[in-house]
Amino acid sequence: MTKGSEITRREFLQASTALAAVGCVTCPINAFAQGKFRRSGNPPNLVFIMADDLGYGDLACYGHPRNKTPHIDRLAKEGLKCTDFHANGPMCSPTRAALLTGKYQNRFGRRFESALSAKQPHIGLPTNVVTIPQVLKKAGYATGMYGKWHLGYHPPHMPTHFGFDDFRGLLTGDGDHISHISRSGNEDWYHNETIEMEEGYSTELITRYSIDFMRKNRDRPFFLYVAHLAIHFPWQAPGEKAHRVAGKHYWSLEKLGPHPEGQVGPVVEDMIEALDASVGRIMAALRELGLDENTFVFFTSDNGGYLDYAGKFQGELSSNAPCRGQKTEVWEGGHREPAVAWWPGRIKPGTTTRETAMTMDMLPTYAEVAGVNAPADVDGITLTPLLFEGKPLPKRDLFWRAGSDYAVRRGPWKLVIDGRKEQLFNLDDDIGERQDVSAQHPALAKDLLASLKAWEEDVDKR
Repeated sequence: MTKGSEITRREFLQASTALAAVGCVTCPINAFAQGKFRRSGNPPNLVFIMADDLGYGDLACYGHPRNKTPHIDRLAKEGLKCTDFHANGPMCSPTRAALLTGKYQNRFGRRFESALSAKQPHIGLPTNVVTIPQVLKKAGYATGMYGKWHLGYHPPHMPTHFGFDDFRGLLTGDGDHISHISRSGNEDWYHNETIEMEEGYSTELITRYSIDFMRKNRDRPFFLYVAHLAIHFPWQAPGEKAHRVAGKHYWSLEKLGPHPEGQVGPVVEDMIEALDASVGRIMAALRELGLDENTFVFFTSDNGGYLDYAGKFQGELSSNAPCRGQKTEVWEGGHREPAVAWWPGRIKPGTTTRETAMTMDMLPTYAEVAGVNAPADVDGITLTPLLFEGKPLPKRDLFWRAGSDYAVRRGPWKLVIDGRKEQLFNLDDDIGERQDVSAQHPALAKDLLASLKAWEEDVDKR
């Protein structure tokens, strides 16, 4: 290397080692050294903020008439707002698995089509997969995760086994926001692989540790995964008393929290405002640290919100408007998500895109931004042409499967199999999925069904 070279020998060795270690396809080192996303100094920082059970219509910038979300609204005004971004699954664990691996979670077995239960403690993310933090860590990134894991409960299925340098949070899917007791009545607040219980509301703790991580790693590139528990039940607002105690099981409706029907709505609104405040604090910290211009932030949710639960909370919980359905379902309300991409000087502010994308697209996107190749077998595609150049994405069919329910998307067309009934919708004309047009387009419905069956055969054989 010459003295004036942009890349140091150490960076060259780090990048070369990264490609060999994660099994990436051949990638010239110039992509890391002189990549179009790298400015002077460190490669860009990457921050992914995931809300839990946030509905498509729960934010003010997505049309909610009451919820106050000024910080996420500002993120949307300064960045790119996505109106056709989707979770890979209509529940927590499926989307999180797809996010980290860049693959359809269905490749890991039927159990990854629903929430992984603590009653099956040895089920977890397969140990042979390559994850976002592993790809980025080998390229010189510090990696931290704070919040909800929900992809395994024991070694070797914990965050530190998948490339995260530091983890604080809960392993299960719905711990008490104040006492941090799981649905099984167990303590569930970890530092790496050790339980370290502490006082504090989950959203505030996750925010504090996320900001601490950015401060500690301000002089090197970092990947920060902020995995909020809010607004998942138990529905509890900041400042409330704990609901769960150790040693008691909460597998009945008690799991939902201390508030009776008729009183949950204001609590959910408070939780959304706490989530929004967290985004505001993280963004303020980026600016304070002088990292904002070299940081790519992406905000979304893991699945749609609950409109009701057990017939008790109708009208009190989330809004997926104008979509049909809710969490657990393959209707749009179960997986169409609010999503915002932000990067000053890279992403044009105040823009909106109707391009269709999914959570699994984040791994190849982050790999390209960092200047390394994603593993060759990912299902996702890079979103960089859309995010940074405003170009359309390649045409592709997209798939969802949750138990006996299926959906396949091609452009504006969506075929839904709800049980055994096949229905076709044109989402450009009917985002609420009310008008079945399969009788008018039988050839298209047949072709989409064939595509779905071919996809299912492919993911199941592995």
